[in-house]
Amino acid sequence: MTKMGPARRRGLSSEVADALREAIFDGRYAPGESLREVELSEALEVSRGPIREALQKLEREGLVHTEWHRGASVTTLSSEDVAELNSLRGALEILAVRRVVGQATDADLTLIEKAAAAMDRADTPHEMVRCDIAFHDAVYAAANHSRLLQAWESIRSQVHLFLITRVNVSSDGYLEQIREEHRDLVAALRLGNVDGALKLFAEHRKHAFDVLTST
Repeated sequence: MTKMGPARRRGLSSEVADALREAIFDGRYAPGESLREVELSEALEVSRGPIREALQKLEREGLVHTEWHRGASVTTLSSEDVAELNSLRGALEILAVRRVVGQATDADLTLIEKAAAAMDRADTPHEMVRCDIAFHDAVYAAANHSRLLQAWESIRSQVHLFLITRVNVSSDGYLEQIREEHRDLVAALRLGNVDGALKLFAEHRKHAFDVLTST
């Protein structure tokens, strides 16, 4: 048997990490659910080495939690996690919105608008969460600030998990509410009123935070 080189192994572990991440985002693995190496190895038809490396990568992203006597599981956000993610996301978003209002081009705003329009095709809460994240990706890209974008990307997976946790708590009226909120966000950015835009983005964050902290 040919020995697998380090580069090829890293490539395989990245593919496994991508597959597991998508499964978590699709709801196939819920928060708190165990991720057993043997079962994942059989399901994905790869050896346990790339599985272990993929789980370590997802742990660095905050999607997976590992305990030595219990193994890996999908992260369950604590109340402290929820509060910290919400406050950090808010701090980053304030800078992003200010920069978008101050300097985004019409092409930038059109991409943000298209990201919001894609929500009309989302049929499930998990699809809508993906669209929500994609919308904010577009906002951070339009801010044209490389370190701000890196900061967003460092918590992006955890914010995705935050929003999945939110819809798991309650999805009543969620699809239409999110569509309407993002139409309003686009309109505020188009108007160029920074205070109005910041207020709407803050309200958008608060709605998700309130659902997670009201139980």
